[in-house]
Amino acid sequence: MAWQVTEVQKALKGADYPMTGEQLAELAERNDADSTLVDRLRGIDREVDGPNGVMKELKGELGGGDRDES
Repeated sequence: MAWQVTEVQKALKGADYPMTGEQLAELAERNDADSTLVDRLRGIDREVDGPNGVMKELKGELGGGDRDES
């Protein structure tokens, strides 16, 4: 599944980095994020130091603007 960058940002609103994957997942749950995204965040096995670190972990799973999905 591909998530929009804005969806990830919304899920992680209020993050106080650095955070572990488990902490990110708990925050995303509190922010009513999609359960699949929460599970993926929980799978991050290291501490990330900011939004860019999260995006690197999700690289290849982020959707762009007007992508052709065919």
